[in-house]
Amino acid sequence: MVRRLGVLKRIAAREVWRYERDFTQWLKDNIQLLSAVLEMDLDLVESEVAVGPFAADLVAKDASTDRWVVIENQLDPTDHSHLGQLLTYGAGTEAGVFVWITPEFREEHRAALDWLNEHTDAKSLFFGISPELVAVDDSDPAPNFKLVSFPNEWRKGRMRPPVSQRASAYAQFFGEVLTVFKGKYPGETYSTKPSSTNWQSIGIGRSGLASNWSFTGDRRFRVELYIDTEDGAVNELFFDQLAAHKADIEAKMGHELDWDRLDGRRACRISSYYDQSPIAVSDGEDTLRPLVDWAAEEMMKFRSAFRPYVQGLRAESEATP
Repeated sequence: MVRRLGVLKRIAAREVWRYERDFTQWLKDNIQLLSAVLEMDLDLVESEVAVGPFAADLVAKDASTDRWVVIENQLDPTDHSHLGQLLTYGAGTEAGVFVWITPEFREEHRAALDWLNEHTDAKSLFFGISPELVAVDDSDPAPNFKLVSFPNEWRKGRMRPPVSQRASAYAQFFGEVLTVFKGKYPGETYSTKPSSTNWQSIGIGRSGLASNWSFTGDRRFRVELYIDTEDGAVNELFFDQLAAHKADIEAKMGHELDWDRLDGRRACRISSYYDQSPIAVSDGEDTLRPLVDWAAEEMMKFRSAFRPYVQGLRAESEATP
């Protein structure tokens, strides 16, 4: 017997989001969907970011590359104005990734993004994304992002092998860690590019903070929260706010952590160390296999313990009087 099939329906964007600001707020709350289609690990920084007298819809950072990402949204067919705004906002925020999202791309504007990708260097990436909404029978509408324009070398660049044996070893190890971590905890990160250096970063939902896996110079391995907002005073302020919850955080972790304010240096760090040392990426599979499993599980514990407090961090300028 043939199973009954539903009827797929496409729904106009304005039936769900009446105004562009509604779509911008929805995207801000669901930034992981954009992370998935871009194959980036986006940390949302803020919306309506001032650039002169204007404001960019969304600005984020790709935690895996530290590139700034500027996102311009519209619900009507593309126009010259929004293309100009995208370029202006990108220049004003020193972005490396430019994302234009609209349900309908005019051919001349898609061609403009293709031209920019062909005539700018590899430090600037331009993406055109068309969101569609679909439903089956009377189901709730579901979003589906389609890539309309993207850099020619974007996917190829993610597949280039590391040039050195040691870089290759790091890439292989962190590739395995990402695979295990994403398999056990889907949705925690959309990062797809393993690092070819001694550390791998994934976003934790706050600009200037990242959760890392790291091989250290003294042949140890750690999971860490790395705090570097590029302002030493703010880094220390954030560290002190987190340290105020030290007892609760360590209770959730089930063990003590290393709290390194690193006075005299710009960044701060809070770490959990693997209990087997010395250890290095050049060690054999029998040594590294247990480390992969520990790294994945410890990272999830780490993120769960810190995330509520990371979300509540306030710089002095943001503090409530």
